[in-house]
Amino acid sequence: MRAKKTLSSWLTTRYLLVIRNEENFAEKSSFSFNYARVLVVLVLAFFSLSIGSMLTYDRWLKDIIFPPEDQFNLQKSLISLTAKVDSLENEVGSKDRFIQSFKYLLGEENVLRDTLVGEVQDDGKDVEFVNNMSSTQIDSLFKLEFESGKDRVSLVRTSSRDDLPQMFFFPPVAGIITRGYDSKIDHWGVDIVAKDNEPIKSIADGTVIMSSWTEDSGYVIMIQHRSNLISVYKHNSELLKKVGNFVSDGDIIAIIGNTGELTTGPHLHFEIWYNGNPVNPEEFISFN
Repeated sequence: MRAKKTLSSWLTTRYLLVIRNEENFAEKSSFSFNYARVLVVLVLAFFSLSIGSMLTYDRWLKDIIFPPEDQFNLQKSLISLTAKVDSLENEVGSKDRFIQSFKYLLGEENVLRDTLVGEVQDDGKDVEFVNNMSSTQIDSLFKLEFESGKDRVSLVRTSSRDDLPQMFFFPPVAGIITRGYDSKIDHWGVDIVAKDNEPIKSIADGTVIMSSWTEDSGYVIMIQHRSNLISVYKHNSELLKKVGNFVSDGDIIAIIGNTGELTTGPHLHFEIWYNGNPVNPEEFISFN
């Protein structure tokens, strides 16, 4: 009976591979082998190919997927995007300060409420008291503080001549300045006395963003110009432009008047705001 082969005997059994000439059957060469040697050679070849592939991955495969030039361009794009993000953050911060100053300029209740909250002691009760005040109570408190001469709102620094873009400003009206710009008493513009029914003109090209009545300033018109510049015209007797109207420099926008509570006679109260900051109009316009 033929003995059953085991795995060990199957691996160690020797075989002879003979290569002969097909025409005369002459022996050319012969090789002796067994399956154990074949398996060892195959395993070594597999590991050699694996290690070789791992060693050549960075040099060969990466160069195909991410060529050096593409990597350089990618890094350059990332640096450019980072710079743009930083620029946008600065721009957003500037816009926020501009909006807050503009809200104060319009006298919005929430800005005034935030100002009052900042002035009281932060022990919880005072803040809750201010938050529960009505708009009428806040307005009364604001007027009382205005009459007492206390500082009300701390704005950012005023812009200088060097900060403003190179623009030519048309005089809004020709007259005599009876009260100049004074940030110490929160007088953010100049008061100009002129003839009765004198027309008020736009100082530059822009779009009307406010044309309405306010209790303190009477008929007020505001114009948004380029480069975050806003001009304000108060105490008019009549407004000739509506919100959304585009005006050119020198266009008549209102008639001088004496409207509003904070006025003592016919005049124009004129202000310029740049990037949310008040500037002295006399530094840029000749009113004579």
